This record gives sequence, C-alpha cells and structure tokens, in this order.
Amino acid sequence: MTAPLLIGSEIYRGSTYGPKHPLAIPRVSTTLDLIRALGWLDPARYIDSPRATVAELTRFHTPDYVAALARAEATQQVNAADRERHRIGADGNPVYREIFARPATSAGGVIHACRLTAASPGVVHVPGGGTHHGMPDRASGFCYVNDAALGILAWLDAGLTNILYVDIDAHHGDGVQAAFHDDARVFTLSVHEANRWPFSGEADDVAGGHAANFPLPEGASDTDMLAVLHHAIVPLAAALRPQAIMLQCGADALAEDPLSRLAMSNQAHWAVVRALMGAAPRVVLLGGGGYNPWSVARCWAGIWGVLNGHEPPARLPEAAEAVMRRLTLNRAAGRNPPEPWFTTLADAPRAADIKPQTEALLQNFRIMA
Repeated sequence: MTAPLLIGSEIYRGSTYGPKHPLAIPRVSTTLDLIRALGWLDPARYIDSPRATVAELTRFHTPDYVAALARAEATQQVNAADRERHRIGADGNPVYREIFARPATSAGGVIHACRLTAASPGVVHVPGGGTHHGMPDRASGFCYVNDAALGILAWLDAGLTNILYVDIDAHHGDGVQAAFHDDARVFTLSVHEANRWPFSGEADDVAGGHAANFPLPEGASDTDMLAVLHHAIVPLAAALRPQAIMLQCGADALAEDPLSRLAMSNQAHWAVVRALMGAAPRVVLLGGGGYNPWSVARCWAGIWGVLNGHEPPARLPEAAEAVMRRLTLNRAAGRNPPEPWFTTLADAPRAADIKPQTEALLQNFRIMA
C-alpha cells in the first residue's frame, strides 16, 4: 500500500459563506497551513484538487440543480423559482462568490481520491470533502453538492461492491444514507447528536438493512465515542470486510463547537481514524462540519498525523503556533480563546461515565446484529 495522499485546494482560502454565517471561518486552508508548519507534508504527496465537471456532478445531482448553482455563481443572485425549488439562498445556504466552484472542487477531490484508490489501494485525506447533507436536487445544511455520495458512486462505477461509509459528524449523514438507502453494496453508519438538525438518524432507522445509526445524547464524551467504536464500528467493519471505507470526520462533535452539545476531544476522532485506517484496502477520509476554526484545524491536521504515524508535539512549533494565533472567531468562544488552542495539537482526553442512552444503543445494536 502506498503512502497516504492529501488532496486540498487554494479555493478555500478567503472563501466564505458570509460574515455572519457559521462557515465564515477558514478551515481547509488553516488545516493545510498547520500540516505544513508542522513539517508533516512531503510535497510529492499533495494533490491539488481537480474540479468536478458538470457530467461528474450529474452522476448524482439533477441537471437542473447543477445549472441553477452555476447560474447563481455567474449572477451572484438567485431567482425565486430556483430558491423555492433548490433551496439556494435559503435555509442557511447563501449565494456566495464560489457557490458553484467551491463545492465542485470538493466533489472533484473526493471523486479523484476514490478513483485513485480504486485503481491502486491506499489512503487519501480530503479535508475539503464531507458535505453529507446535499440532496440530488437541492442544497441542504450548508451543503450544495454531496461529495461523499459522488465519491462512493465513483467506487461503485469502478466495480467495487462492498463499501462502508462511517460518519462521525455531530449531524446525521442524511444525504449519504438516502443516496444508498436501497443499495446493498453500501452500508452507512452515522454517529451523531440526538435531537439535532436534520432530526433524522434515529436508532431504529436501518435504511432497509443497510444502515446503523447512533444518536448520542447531549454531553456525550470520548467514552461514548470509544464505546461505539469498539462495540459497533470495529466489529461491523470486521464482519463486512469492506473493499473500501469512507470516513466523514466532521469536527463539530468536539466540545468547543458552537453548533452541537457533544463533549468530545479530538483524540476520540483520531481513535476512529486509527481503528479504521487499516480495516480496508482503500480508505478515504473527509472533513465535514466544524465551526470553531481552532478545533477544526487541530482535529483535521491531527488526522493527517495519525495516518502518517506522527505523534503530536507537546507544544506546537513556532510556525504552527503562528498559524493558530492568526485565527479569529466572531462568536462567544472566540472572544477569549484558551492558550492550548494556540499551542497544542492534541486535546486532553474528555472521559466521563458512559451515558445510559449510549449503552442502550449498543445493546440494541448487538441484538440487531
């Protein structure tokens, strides 16, 4: 198996959904800057993301919707019909400068990662991917294009027949589950916060037998995530023996995130990566949610470290610390950031007693299995 590859793009630098939007923050660009400042990136293993073509996007999305996105970018506005039908410019999905080019780049990176690994098994990290709420004909949950679904379709088109999709974002991976609801070749598993938008992914939702959902209660910690990992995710991967695993690593389950009420550390996310990176010959890791720029960059840069066997430094080197000190956040959490956000990569573990709801989820999963 070849050394891990990293796919990124400069399109994310300076691209924003608008000053008051949760995605006003720099995430992918900061992640790439931090990885480089840590000295962890061999330029030969970095790939500049291609942009998905219209033909590639319409493998999942409707031609009318893709055309509406392109129109919105060209005109920087949306007409009433497109807003109503496709939810562009509505529901937290604003018209912004790169409304077509940026999602097409995310999708192009994930499609490319899946095509590369289909041809030659390996591991690819695509932090710009993970827009798991996108629907075939509409934007949803800040997601205009479902790059995860498009990547999985690229694997299927290459002849793979046994794929596991794991999603640890704080929000249920509804778009991906819906995309493969009736396809026995793809099993989707989502660990997310219960009673949070999009208000789907209940424990009894098994999508015709091709899905498992773990809605964790508010305050769920590393203990809960590790319990799900060791008692559900790892045994499922061992039983399925997938040809490929896609892992969506949304960072909004971390304790500092303003859009969830989970209480995990980035070490919980890294444990999932560590457990799955060798569980299939092909592994593609995506980004996803995450609305605190410090915690997102530290989490996703740390994933690249895990993939390459790098231990996080006790203190960030000067260049890496400078990357973190340049960040700002116009929310309560950004008014007085704690010093470790600037100086460390690894969070202190956040362990607590396992939640009774988590224990019940795992018991029911064993019964189902």
